[in-house]
Amino acid sequence: MKAVRFHETGGADVLRYEDADLPVPGAGEVRIEVAGSAYNPADGGIRGGFLPIPVTLPHVPGYDVSGTIDALGDGVDGLAVGENVVGFIPMNADGSAAQYVVAPANVLVKAPVRIPLADAAGLPSVGLTASQALFEAGRLTAGQRVLINGAGGPVGGYAVQLAKRAGAHVIATASPRSSEIVKAAGADEIIDHTTTTVLDAVTEPVDVLLNLAPITPDGFTALVVRVRDGGVVVSTTPTVPTPGDEQRSVRAETIFVHPDTDVLSNLVALVDSGDLHVEIARRVPLSELPAIHQQGDAGEIHGKIVALPPAV
Repeated sequence: MKAVRFHETGGADVLRYEDADLPVPGAGEVRIEVAGSAYNPADGGIRGGFLPIPVTLPHVPGYDVSGTIDALGDGVDGLAVGENVVGFIPMNADGSAAQYVVAPANVLVKAPVRIPLADAAGLPSVGLTASQALFEAGRLTAGQRVLINGAGGPVGGYAVQLAKRAGAHVIATASPRSSEIVKAAGADEIIDHTTTTVLDAVTEPVDVLLNLAPITPDGFTALVVRVRDGGVVVSTTPTVPTPGDEQRSVRAETIFVHPDTDVLSNLVALVDSGDLHVEIARRVPLSELPAIHQQGDAGEIHGKIVALPPAV
């Protein structure tokens, strides 16, 4: 099969589009004929050796997958050959940037039918991150105010949609490039962070502050004054400490996305009902994934990109 792999950690130039052995599913696993493999910034961190996620070399990147089951390992129940699935697969195992991938059956759910199968790869890890940040860590409920800093990215797009659907008042920061997408996602207020500061734009307290953007420790700490007493600060940026305020009982929560098939199944149901939109910025042949990694390293990726393996 064709796959993108790296045999050593380093820059995007270590990636190779090459032939690899067809993987064989073990007990509790299935093999998937890949329809789509989503690129995530963490893929570059794993490839570069910056993230503390151990991988065996050579390694196939890609932890978001959509595709069709073509083989079952021993002991797999509830899934069948020919079924379309989507999932957030283990980050330390060989990933989806290939024509086939083996994945644990217990992290997969039925794929949405309302959108192209390949596009469904743009849902799992970012959709789960948004949901876990808002509802597990943030405990967001109807009628609350949430400030989403960095709403223009893929996680932010889902966070705005999910928060709005939950009945929250959504304040979102976005650049002019992404403001229309954020508006379409349902934001009640949009702050153009290129022309005004969040502190100047937000004058009433918020219940939840969700940071999804690169930020300095001092800049992050300054935003906590806009969180009400007893509120919560949630962040997906582990390289910067998440600030709280013990004197005012403001909690600090840092999110590390984890598989959750119940939540993912619910997200798929929302896609199929038309209540959640999957936004794909670009679809590229799998052979172009090394160039996508290079663009990601340079900060030139805007929106979700899905790599499409060649037909089997």
